Formats: sequence, C-alpha cells, structure tokens
Amino acid sequence: MGLPGSGKTFIAKKLAKKLNAYWLNADKIRGKHNDWDFSKKGIIRQVKRMKNLADSSKKKFVIADFVCPMHQQIKIFKPNYIFWMDTIQKSRFSQMNKFFKKPKYFDLRIKEKNWKINLLLMQDQIINYQWKNNKSTAQMMGRFQPWHQGHKKLFEKILMSNNQINIQVKDVKGVGDNPFNFKSIKKKILKDLQYFKSRIKITQVPNIMTIYYGRKVGYNFKKINLPKNIQKISATNIRKKLRSQGKLK
Repeated sequence: MGLPGSGKTFIAKKLAKKLNAYWLNADKIRGKHNDWDFSKKGIIRQVKRMKNLADSSKKKFVIADFVCPMHQQIKIFKPNYIFWMDTIQKSRFSQMNKFFKKPKYFDLRIKEKNWKINLLLMQDQIINYQWKNNKSTAQMMGRFQPWHQGHKKLFEKILMSNNQINIQVKDVKGVGDNPFNFKSIKKKILKDLQYFKSRIKITQVPNIMTIYYGRKVGYNFKKINLPKNIQKISATNIRKKLRSQGKLK
C-alpha cells in the first residue's frame, strides 16, 4: 500500500514473480471494470472487488497492489502482511492525498526506493530465510566505533549480491580512541538491521590488522565504492559529537 507513485506496482510485480503469487494490480482491475470512481464509495467498492478476487485465487500467495488510502479498506481486505511504501510525501492526485491515512499498523515500512533491498525485506517477512553455514557467505569486518549509516549502506550493497553476511567486529575496546565494547556494538547493529536478522551473524574477532593468503582458492576480495556523501560519514566525528553532547566520555 502507499500513495500513487510510491513504487508499489514495480516492487509488487517483482515480489509476485519471486513468490509465484497471484498479482492483483488495482489499476488493471479498474480498467477491466471501466470503473475510475475515486470517491469514498468507489474506493470501498474497489477493495471489496480486490478481496473477492484474492479469496478466489488457488495460489498460495496473493499480492494486492493498491493505494488503500482508508483504514476501512484494511479491515475489509484483512491482509496477512502490510507493506507500506512510504517513499513520497504526496502524490500528483490531490484527492488521493486528502483521503490517504497512514496505516495504524504495518509489517514493514519502506522509506527508500532501493528495490533490490526492498524485495529482500518483503520476501523475508513472508518466507523466513534460513541461515546455513555452508551457504555462500560474505564477510564484513570492521571496528564499528560506533556502527553508523555508512556501515548500513555498505551492508546493503554487499547484501545485494550475497545471501548472507558474517559481520565481524574487531575486539578493540580501549585500544586508542575505541570506547565501545562488542556487546554494545552488536546491540546497535541488530537494532539497525532488525529486518535482516535472519541473514546476518555478528561475531567478535581479534584485532586483525593484516590478511595473508597463499593463493586465491574459494574466495574473493572486493572493494565497494559508495557515494561520496556516504564515504564522508566518519566514526571519529561521531565520537567527537557524542562527547560534546556528554553522551560519551
């Protein structure tokens, strides 16, 4: 659900293909019935139509892709999962902007138009990903003093081409200007990546400074180039700010 132009249809099509689901697109259904009435009465009529079509499907999953501007619609449709595409503040349709009410509850709130990550987030809500040590796994190692949005963006980039990630936190508390312990770092990572928790393992490792290898067998070294505004995010500056605010000694 979400305002027109929020990216619902694009991601719904991808998700339906991934899950082999029956896909209900509100615009296509309105087109078949030649019913472009967006009054409150027309909106309720449409959700009842969507509900009947969903109930008649023989497939395991049904993806219903529509604005769903009113709370009454959610009560009628009774979805198992609500994915709110909250990527825009208003649409080009003033009437729909007026009707639209933020959902009282939802399973996932999408704020960024990153369809690959959003697809994983939605998929994992419906089908729990199962971590297995013998699956191809990426390694992400750092001090994370503290973990910040630059780290999260790097994580998301890595996840786009890997199923699961082992986040390795170097044990450096008290070494130089590194005030955070493993427990506090792990807690912050888990809070920030709560929707990815089935795809990560967070482990503590020694203060590894150099990686040696005899020959490349079964693994690769890859550099990820993030946008300059992300690269500028500095843990050192974050620590300075925390100290100036009295939140860190």
